[in-house]
Amino acid sequence: MTDRHIVAMGGGGFSDEDPLLDEFILGLSGRERPRVCFVPTASGDAAAYIERFYAAFTRHACEPSHLPLFQPPYPPIGELLLSQDVIYVGGGSTANMLAVWRIHGIDEVLRRAWERGTVLCGVSAGGLCWFEAGVTDSLGPELVPLRDGLGLLAGSFCPHYDGEADRRPVYHRYLRDRRLPAGLAADDGVALHFVGTELVEVVSSRPTAAAYRVGADGDAVTETRLEPRVLEVA
Repeated sequence: MTDRHIVAMGGGGFSDEDPLLDEFILGLSGRERPRVCFVPTASGDAAAYIERFYAAFTRHACEPSHLPLFQPPYPPIGELLLSQDVIYVGGGSTANMLAVWRIHGIDEVLRRAWERGTVLCGVSAGGLCWFEAGVTDSLGPELVPLRDGLGLLAGSFCPHYDGEADRRPVYHRYLRDRRLPAGLAADDGVALHFVGTELVEVVSSRPTAAAYRVGADGDAVTETRLEPRVLEVA
């Protein structure tokens, strides 16, 4: 059976000039020059974000491309995404991204790509989208529950666990209130690597960062630290 990889980052990668996580992801493809497609939908296809992707990935041994959805000409979406070794989803508005994807049928294309062995990955919104639910600031200035993720992975996800002061307490509150299911949280610089739907490894580009299993037992929040393997420059 083809391995199905998902890598969910709390923060980091080329968005933060942090190449170690990106190198880890490219290595999962098993290709000498993997084809990697950046999906910047959550940022509204922000030009500066796309330029940053190309500036970073042209320094790696890969063949970079991106999927534009806001300005023509539009590529054949299925043909482009299903030809990739890695699909890399950027940060921004998770809610807006999911709405646009569903209009274009990208949610189903991504599932097909995953089942065929394409490495799915992303940072922040691009990490949250693979789960059933999570914490988002997509709908206004306050962090709110999002409960209509793609659902390739069960439970909830909270990115930027140590990078934004409100993330941890707000996530805990929604778990206590049963507005979110139990799940996982990742500090900035941390990635959760799933094979199929099983978490097989936590990696980090930052020595003090970690991931956590988080849930609620009655009114008490339970949090178990998952120590990462710290990535090093090859």
